[in-house]
Amino acid sequence: MQDIGDILDNRVLLVALVACLIAQALKLVIELIKHRKLNVRVLVTTGGMPSAHSALVTALAAGVGQTLGWASPDFALATVFAIIVMYDAAGVRQAAGKQARILNQMIDELFHEKPDFSQDRLKELLGHTPVQVIAGSALGITIYWLARSAYAYS
Repeated sequence: MQDIGDILDNRVLLVALVACLIAQALKLVIELIKHRKLNVRVLVTTGGMPSAHSALVTALAAGVGQTLGWASPDFALATVFAIIVMYDAAGVRQAAGKQARILNQMIDELFHEKPDFSQDRLKELLGHTPVQVIAGSALGITIYWLARSAYAYS
């Protein structure tokens, strides 16, 4: 049971998770402003503005740097991890989403006269635009900066 207490005392982890949750909540607000209707599904879907993954890993890397030192191998590891996650979000997953959109369009065109063909559509919103990743990263840094006093363990 002490292990759970130790996890809950990990301020770096908690601040990173808060950054992620705030990013997800912002997606809901942005969706509400954009489409004038509440769509709670954005809370559990990938993609959208801002990138929650980017907010999470950026706040995590900054927290590790603040806690263990900016020259520590731990900070280097967290930073490389953050770069890979953000590259994947804006690169690989964005490309997969574009491919899904094209495949869905091809299926629509090829089978528009065959109503009995009922295949599930591919998920198109998988990744993020570079702007969404940058916004998520900026949010992560902001949350870290606002919470940096939490990293001073007494």
